[in-house]
Amino acid sequence: MSKRVRAYIGLGSNVGDSRPTLVRAVGALDALPGARVRGVSRLYRTRPVGVTDQPDFLNAVVVLDVPAGPDPETGGLALLSALKMLEQSFGRRQRQRWGPREIDLDLLLFGRHRIHAERPDGRWLEVPHPEAHERLFVLAPLADVAAGLRPPGWGETVETARRRQLEAEGEGAVQVVGTFS
Repeated sequence: MSKRVRAYIGLGSNVGDSRPTLVRAVGALDALPGARVRGVSRLYRTRPVGVTDQPDFLNAVVVLDVPAGPDPETGGLALLSALKMLEQSFGRRQRQRWGPREIDLDLLLFGRHRIHAERPDGRWLEVPHPEAHERLFVLAPLADVAAGLRPPGWGETVETARRRQLEAEGEGAVQVVGTFS
């Protein structure tokens, strides 16, 4: 049996029928070769960040055990490639950065690894996701599934970061709107 690693995937959507899209995305993640969903956060409604003139997002986090690959960079890039293919299969269209999206699948954490690797498109994969510790739309659902986790480089637990960011953004920035059955 090949080595496995626990990855955390951020899900988001604010175009189309977001709730069923995210439910289908969890199933699609579980169907990835060698992958198994180990947990799913509650579903959150969150205010958009960056481009604020757009609908609220629905967000969640999936705990996914995946093949580790021969090294963290190769494993992380393989998972990212699979996530990007899933986004396309769900009809994601390229728009402005931080703009509306049919679906967004972000690789937040890949085990205890720090990854900085060039992607085939010339952009970079950075894990832990560089802005995750300052984004309530990531921290609230991530705290549901990994509150005590201290991601590499953070210097605090997910729950501590969530509380700090909730205080900064206010109670209205994020609210639980459902669960995955």
